[in-house]
Amino acid sequence: MTLSVATANRPPIRQGTQHASASSGSTKGADTDIRLVARSIAQAALEVLAGTRPLVQLSRSLDPECYLALQHRAALTRKHAARSKGSPQPHLSPMVRSVRACSISESICEASIVVAEEGRCRAVAMRLERTDGLWQVTALEIG
Repeated sequence: MTLSVATANRPPIRQGTQHASASSGSTKGADTDIRLVARSIAQAALEVLAGTRPLVQLSRSLDPECYLALQHRAALTRKHAARSKGSPQPHLSPMVRSVRACSISESICEASIVVAEEGRCRAVAMRLERTDGLWQVTALEIG
């Protein structure tokens, strides 16, 4: 049984609008938790590519392979920006539009994130695995 409470600022939650849960027997709190983790890592990764966040801040959240891949892509992005002609536009922070999470097992989730930035939207896909109580990205694709 689902209990919905309507407030003046927020409409009641409708049946069937909840997202996939972070683990097969998890509560809604755990579901929200994995989506928040995916959201913050995706936003941080795009800020690294834009040059507004240091990559080292993601060292605990990314496995070594993903860390090196993001480091390489950020270097290529900086090199391309240095070569492109014209004045660089001021960077606007990316805004996460939506996050969807799908539980593979109790310790593995996959997430897809839509991020809007400077006149375009990008897709981010990631696989998160929980080791020692910490969610870590083991696969990261940024479109």
